[in-house]
Amino acid sequence: MDFLQKTKLIIQDSILRKRILFVFFALVIFRFLANIPIPAAGGARLDELLAGNQALGFLNVITGGGLSAVSIVMLGVGPYITASIIMQLLTMMSSKLKALYHEEGEAGRKKFTQYSRLLAIPLALAQGFGLLFYLKSQGVIGSLAGFDLITNTIIVAAGSILLMWIGELISEFGIGNGVSLIIFAGIVAGLPATTAQLLYTFDVSQLPVYLGGILAAIAIVAGVVVVTEAERPIPITYAKRVRGMKIYGGVSTYLPLRVNQAGVIPIIFALSILIFPQVLLNFLGGVENSIVSGAAKAIGGFLSNTWVNSIFYFILVFLFTYFYTAVTFDPDSIATNLQKGGAFIPGVRPGASTSLHISKILTRITLVGATFLGVIAVLPLAMQSITGITALAVGGTALLIVVSVVLDLIKKIDAQISMREY
Repeated sequence: MDFLQKTKLIIQDSILRKRILFVFFALVIFRFLANIPIPAAGGARLDELLAGNQALGFLNVITGGGLSAVSIVMLGVGPYITASIIMQLLTMMSSKLKALYHEEGEAGRKKFTQYSRLLAIPLALAQGFGLLFYLKSQGVIGSLAGFDLITNTIIVAAGSILLMWIGELISEFGIGNGVSLIIFAGIVAGLPATTAQLLYTFDVSQLPVYLGGILAAIAIVAGVVVVTEAERPIPITYAKRVRGMKIYGGVSTYLPLRVNQAGVIPIIFALSILIFPQVLLNFLGGVENSIVSGAAKAIGGFLSNTWVNSIFYFILVFLFTYFYTAVTFDPDSIATNLQKGGAFIPGVRPGASTSLHISKILTRITLVGATFLGVIAVLPLAMQSITGITALAVGGTALLIVVSVVLDLIKKIDAQISMREY
């Protein structure tokens, strides 16, 4: 089915059309909220401050300029993402949470998600307070004390929880993952400003750099598509079974293992982890105790170095790729399900041997996916350090998220169309 036929089917099918329109209007509401300033803002802008802080700069990108406008959604969906990270870390420590996530089906996952939502509320309050204190210490907003500080913290936290709710509604009544689409919309909304900045600062002597950036963007898009779609098939054979007068099984198929099982989640996780310590250190740097403030400023200065930031960023993305793959893909349950279904991998004994075989293959191919994600994540930071062009600082990560979300959205729409064809 070509593009025109798919578009015609989307327009004609009322349910599919309503789902797409729901996503569109939800993202419009998000963009509207990103331009409503908090009461303490007073028309303040953070452009110069964000230009020197990579983590906060990316937070501004994924909120669609919400942070630079000191808007009510300047935290974005960061608290919810952080809560999800903490909950998934706890599954490695708690057998009950692991069983809830892996073994209790859809009902268990819904309960697990509900716990993440509840945890996001105190995290939003804590991150909102820390960010407001940091903006106050930088002179971006006026003096906040007592009731004003509490009020603005609650407003910022409520804006983040509202975005989380909008994302859940998109996932339920729209198409695709709501949180990913909100991040996608924030990045796309910032592209005109980034393009305008490049045009405003255009220097003919930097033309080879710009051409190199364009070629790098094309290579990144091609690489993301290849790695995202790449699979390692594991051959599977179903044993023959005789039931009555019929013979079942004897069919050979394969188990597809994706090279990048985690998608863009590790990058989002890593950015959330990078942002939080910087906000905390900036908060501690403003306290009256000279020892605490001095240590916080020294550590903050060390972490703000581009190369140090890039190294930590790469390591976090690499580790989170393995971690998220381990949480979401359980070789033991795959091996158990294959054994129950009368299937086996040729040359491998069912049960524990099958689980170990799948784990070894998954570890090897995840190495490729984790290295790719880490390189793509830090490449723009390295380019900024070499070229000095700030507008290129987050291009790779943003492009990676945009391409991955678009690919996922296209698959979801194709799946909806296929369902209606049948």
